[in-house]
Amino acid sequence: MNEAGNRVVVLGGSSGLGLASVRMLAGAGHAVVATGRDPAKLAQALAPLRGDVRGVAFDAADRAQLDAFFARLGPFDHLVIALSGGEGAGMFRELDIAALRRGFAAKFWPHVEAAQAALPALRPGGSITFVTAISARVANPGTAGLAAINAAIEAMVPVLARELAPIRVNAVSPGVVDTPWWDGLDPQVKEAVFRRQAAVLPVGRVGRPDEVAQAIAFLVGNGFTTGTVIECDGGLHLGML
Repeated sequence: MNEAGNRVVVLGGSSGLGLASVRMLAGAGHAVVATGRDPAKLAQALAPLRGDVRGVAFDAADRAQLDAFFARLGPFDHLVIALSGGEGAGMFRELDIAALRRGFAAKFWPHVEAAQAALPALRPGGSITFVTAISARVANPGTAGLAAINAAIEAMVPVLARELAPIRVNAVSPGVVDTPWWDGLDPQVKEAVFRRQAAVLPVGRVGRPDEVAQAIAFLVGNGFTTGTVIECDGGLHLGML
């Protein structure tokens, strides 16, 4: 089920990697339903896009709202889960366990519940694509909490690929990508982080959202790929830090 014209749902489609995926998938001819919590933000993000794109605003961290959304949606072909968190970083000796719990609540559980809630409406031969993070795959001090959150999602991918077949299950594991996720930092701090990353990454720069969206679109479209995690990180997983 990899031809253009499929119905694709992108959870977390109002900004960053989710929005870039909506743009790319719609440009490839798919009918895309993008979701976000803020109706105004979602509408503004989708307004410039071309193609068959529709926005539905609700809180994907709420299981009742997830179930209601998929019940109203009806049958569809592909699910992209681009819901992001953020909390849980810090050196382990001083790690705020309450923040780590909030990090799991913001990302791990919504990914799990979204995938489960979607199954009654997801057509056989379709796909689920999780968006994790390369923190799951690099031994970078200060990221043990983030690694735990994202590795927990990635650990399910091969198991679900077998259990849910013929639905395909994959993930994309991005590295440092210039998205609004970083906007909470002081601009000078953000610039310093990006400059430091550019100096050590084999590709010599941080990533762009459209590059991660290309990897997501590949997993949506390639009917012979399942149980796979694609590292889209500029070589960060090679351990050069």
